[in-house]
Order: sequence, then structure tokens, then C-alpha cells
Amino acid sequence: MTEILFAVAIFVLAAGGLGLGLALGRGPARTSCGALACRKEACATCPNRPGGGA
Repeated sequence: MTEILFAVAIFVLAAGGLGLGLALGRGPARTSCGALACRKEACATCPNRPGGGA
């Protein structure tokens, strides 16, 4: 039971941190290449991919 409460507390803190960042104007959390914007064409020029992109 303690492990479940500990895991729930961690998730609540993580969600609260993301929400606080959003509320303070940092914008939503993003993945390295912008998630859905990362298509084959976009990933070829992504500065975060190994090799540095184009």
C-alpha cells in the first residue's frame, strides 16, 4: 500500500510541476523534435538528431 501511495505522489508532483511551468508561461512540454511535426522530411533537418541535421 505504501508503494502505491509513493508512486501516486510522484505522479502528482510531476503533473504539478508541468502544470506550474505551463501556468508561468514556459509553454507545454515538447519532445526533442516536436512530436507530430517529426516526419521523415522534418527529422532529416532536426538539430537534435545524431549528426546535427542539415
